[in-house]
Amino acid sequence: MKRVVILSGSPSAQSRSDILLSYLGKQLQARDVTVTHISVKDIPEQVLCQGDYTSPIIQQITQRIEEAQGLIVGSPVYKASYSGVFKSLVDLLPQDIFKHKPVLPIMTGGSLTHLLAIEYTLKPLVNILKGKSLKGIYFLDSQLDKNNQQPILDDELLARTKKQLDYFFELIHQQQSAASLSS
Repeated sequence: MKRVVILSGSPSAQSRSDILLSYLGKQLQARDVTVTHISVKDIPEQVLCQGDYTSPIIQQITQRIEEAQGLIVGSPVYKASYSGVFKSLVDLLPQDIFKHKPVLPIMTGGSLTHLLAIEYTLKPLVNILKGKSLKGIYFLDSQLDKNNQQPILDDELLARTKKQLDYFFELIHQQQSAASLSS
């Protein structure tokens, strides 16, 4: 069984990032991929603020990531970077937690001025955690509809997203096949 973890760095209750990540998860589930959504909202503030890496929830998140063949990580852009609460979560995970796993980075933002945030902040973070960073996708808030089952409004962006998701699926399939051969 192919497994993917989706990590959401959005602290907002109704964020475009979460809606987009949920949509991507459903696309993978339609291909018989088991998807686990993990949001910074699901982690007690005390765990994040006190840096409690021994917390059972952090241990459970670590285990789910270790069992996954790939990850999708997403965050809204805050001050030209991913959210601080997302960084707090990542800081509690083992240093090489993404090792050898394909990782699809996703960011949402209000303007094109933050377009490079994915290249200068999120992708380097994925690399530090030893993940294989794919070409990321940046979405403008105006290109997303929070009230639509298929939230991507721009046809070109939708086509690019599907292409990246196809490539990601291919890589997780290879990860699963490699794991099966080594078992």
